[in-house]
Amino acid sequence: MKEVDLYVDGGCSGNPGPGGWAYILVHKSSEKEHSGYVADTTNNRMELQAVIEGLKGLKEPCKVTIHTDSGYIYNAFMDNWIGAWQSQGWTRGKKRLPVLNVDLWQELIENMKPHQVNWEKVKGHSGHEYNERADKLAVKAYRDKMKKKGKKDK
Repeated sequence: MKEVDLYVDGGCSGNPGPGGWAYILVHKSSEKEHSGYVADTTNNRMELQAVIEGLKGLKEPCKVTIHTDSGYIYNAFMDNWIGAWQSQGWTRGKKRLPVLNVDLWQELIENMKPHQVNWEKVKGHSGHEYNERADKLAVKAYRDKMKKKGKKDK
């Protein structure tokens, strides 16, 4: 089974606002990067979308280490929020509030199934080469679209 590193980031101008996501897949000396844009979204949705798209970019089952600066995603898996949410019918806390972004969490879980996934937390904006690059790609994705529409970044 191939061992792959997946570096992801997402962000938006305003929250909610126009957003972008990006991923970089690294296998040995080979790299693949991709980014995308969503007109009206949140930062957390873009972080999730980056992971989903990165996993979709894999052509076969792999051992994947996902590097993210998103505590929202990292903690959901490492602190088993996901398991609690699922066992509570996608609600959270004592008040059983609905889990936000259920559609993307479910899509992420589905896309993880063929792979052996490990999570690594990266400190955002700390000079980590791939994290910085993924951030730039995500920001470029929404800024380029905003320029075409004549809008300014917030």
